[in-house]
Amino acid sequence: MLSNPQLQQVLVVGEGGKTTAIPDTHDFHTVLSAADTAFTIPPTDPEDMALLHFTSGTTGRPKGAVHVHAAVLMHSLTGKVVLDFHPDDVFWCTADPGWVTGTSYGIIAPLVHGVTSIIDEQEFDAERWYRILQDQQITVWYTAPTAIRMLMKYGTEPVRQVDLSRLRFMASVGEPLNPEAVIWGQEAFGMPFHDNWWQTETGGIMIANYAAMDIKPGSMGRPLPGVDAAIVQHTRLGGIELIDAPDQQGELALKVGWPSMFRSYLHEDRRYRKCFVDGWYLTGDLARRDSDGYYWFVGRADDVIKSAGHLIGPFEVESVLMEHPAVAEAGVIGKPDPVALEVVKAFVSLKAGFKASEELRLELLGLARKRLGVAVAPREIDFLPGLPKTRSGKIMRRLLKARELGLPEGDLSTLEEESK
Repeated sequence: MLSNPQLQQVLVVGEGGKTTAIPDTHDFHTVLSAADTAFTIPPTDPEDMALLHFTSGTTGRPKGAVHVHAAVLMHSLTGKVVLDFHPDDVFWCTADPGWVTGTSYGIIAPLVHGVTSIIDEQEFDAERWYRILQDQQITVWYTAPTAIRMLMKYGTEPVRQVDLSRLRFMASVGEPLNPEAVIWGQEAFGMPFHDNWWQTETGGIMIANYAAMDIKPGSMGRPLPGVDAAIVQHTRLGGIELIDAPDQQGELALKVGWPSMFRSYLHEDRRYRKCFVDGWYLTGDLARRDSDGYYWFVGRADDVIKSAGHLIGPFEVESVLMEHPAVAEAGVIGKPDPVALEVVKAFVSLKAGFKASEELRLELLGLARKRLGVAVAPREIDFLPGLPKTRSGKIMRRLLKARELGLPEGDLSTLEEESK
C-alpha cells in the first residue's frame, strides 16, 4: 500500500452535496460551512512566486519556468503598447488558459486593463470562430500562427459571410508567422496580423510589431521600450560577443532585468544558470536584425540544419513552401547525409481540394529551388495529413525527425491529439 508522510488532511466531497463520514477524512461541506466568511489577503512581495509555467517541449522535455508577482508590470505594459487595449475593447485571446499565453494575455492583461475578455472552451472550428468574432463584437484578437494557417485552408470566402466591422487589431504569437499569413490577413480581413515574439521564460512580449508600426511580413518586429535585445555569438572562452552589423545571424539575447523575467527552472538550477552569460539571457533562438532594427527569426538552435557548410533555418524553407496555393503547413528537418552532413527534408500537409502526387512534389521542389537555391531547398518532400504539434500549436520538428530516423520520440506530454 502506498504511503505519503507529507499528507496531512483529506477532504471528501459527497455526491449531490451529501455529507460524508469516512474515518480519517473531513467532510468538505461541513468544513466549508464552519469557515469564516471574511478573508484578508496576506501581503506579497514583488519577488514572491506567482506563476509556474511549463515550456512547450518542442525541442526536449518541458521545463517549469518560475515567475513572480512583478511580472504583472510587463503584462500591463504590453497590453497597452503591443495589443493596444482601449477601455471599451472586447478582447479574445484564443490560447488555452492553461498555457502561458492564455494565462498572461487571456486572463491577467485584460483584467489589469479592465477590458472585456472572451474565453471559448471548444476546440478550433473555423465557422465557430468567425461566429464568435461577429457575435461577441471582438475588437482585438490575439491568436496563433497554426490557427491562422488553419483558417487559410478555407480561403477568404467565410470571412465575407460575417460582420467583422468592430474588429480593429489582430496579433499573433506562438511561433513565427509566415509572411504568406500576414499577407492573407490583409486580403481576408482588410488588416494584417501583427506578429510578436516572447517565450515562456520571458513571461511577457519582448519584441513586437506595434499597431503604429509598418509591418515587414515575416519579421518579429522591434524590441519593446525598456527591453534591450541583441544578436550575439559565442566566444571560445565561453563568453559572448555582440554582433553590431545588420543581417548577421546569431543567437537572440536579452539584457537581464525586465519585470517578467523567469527567476528559475523548477528543481533545475544548473540548467537555469546556463541560460545567462555576461548579464544577458540567451534565448536559444537564432535570429538576425536588419538595418531598420527589425528582428527576424531563423530557428531554434536545436533545429538549425547544417548542410554542406550552410546553416539553414527551417522557418525560411517552410515559409517558401507555404507560398504554394496547395500547402497548408510545412515542417522541415535535417536528415543525416554522408557527404553534406545533413540534407533538408520537408513534410507538407495540403489544403482541402488538393491531393498529394508526384507532380505536386516536383512542383514544390522546383518552387523551393527557384526561391532558395539548390543548397537550401529541400531534397525530399513527404506529404502528411497533418503535422505533429504541441497543444499550444507549435510544430514539433524533433518528433518529425525522430519518426523519420526511427529514433525514440522522447517526451510527448505536450503533444496534441494527432489527425489519423
